[in-house]
Amino acid sequence: MRQSLSKKETVYFGWLLFIYKVPSKPVNNRMKIWRKLNRAGAVQFKGSAYLLPFSQDHYDFLDRLVSEVSSLGGEAAMIKTEHVENMEDNDLAALFNHQREKDYKVTRKSLRNLKIKVNSVQKGSLLERAGQLKSKFKCCLKEYKEVKKRDFFSSEAGNALYAEIRGLQKNLDEITRSDHRQGPTAITPRKINDYKGRTWVTRPNPFVDRMATAWLVKKFIDSGAQFEFVSEEDLDRLGNNTISYDVQNGEVTHVGDMCTFEVLLSTLDLKGKRLKKIARIVHDIDMKDDKYTPAEAKGLEEILLGIRKSTQDDKEALEKGMTIFEMLYTALA
Repeated sequence: MRQSLSKKETVYFGWLLFIYKVPSKPVNNRMKIWRKLNRAGAVQFKGSAYLLPFSQDHYDFLDRLVSEVSSLGGEAAMIKTEHVENMEDNDLAALFNHQREKDYKVTRKSLRNLKIKVNSVQKGSLLERAGQLKSKFKCCLKEYKEVKKRDFFSSEAGNALYAEIRGLQKNLDEITRSDHRQGPTAITPRKINDYKGRTWVTRPNPFVDRMATAWLVKKFIDSGAQFEFVSEEDLDRLGNNTISYDVQNGEVTHVGDMCTFEVLLSTLDLKGKRLKKIARIVHDIDMKDDKYTPAEAKGLEEILLGIRKSTQDDKEALEKGMTIFEMLYTALA
């Protein structure tokens, strides 16, 4: 009986079950067979058996694998069936979708790290040229396409990741067409009094660079500073007594390969071993360029992610983030 479980045009006529056993030594023979099954998109099924949806390509692949296992001194069998007893076809398809979701996680992590760099560029950073970003994007796209070949049932994880890829590609195209990547922007020295009595404005959903910068402002510049959050499209309508920070074309934002926290340190010539250490940690988490890789970065990032996930109010999240940086500053003494 023909049955299609996918939004793709491919129609599956049943299932292929592959069962094999190879001698325990040498170990690499067993791993060799497992890797081939994994690359083909097979899922482990009931112990030592592996399952694939039927297609002529899959049939030919497993047929060759049976011969290969025999040549290694093992035993293997391939079974073609229209149904698997006690399991619905949709349940079997769900096994594949679950495995593809795990596979997509690797690409999703690479893609989101690249998205951070693209966002840095859009805020004024010259960390990398558009060509370099596009090269990394092509690597992510290649990873996605490799998994997509094994995504036999068009998993939701794959569809969602494709939407992210399309969005990032659009942002990269905008960067390529823009003029703001033509050369480094000089940092103009300022005095602390220039920034006192001002309201600091940034975009919603604060994270490491904005939390650290807000802490720096309160700690060393203006203890009474106020912080507000507005959408990107409203930033050009701010009043005269405001300072936009960590946003595209902001008054205080990324410059060259420096994050906003580093730029503010340089602008005001704030020095000290503890501030330098914190700057490197913030840079590592925010820029994802492996320039410093301090040991503390990973743990701090997890804590700040916990704040972001557990707090709905932006001002509350910012306050909690500033508290963490105050604790870090004290710990480094």
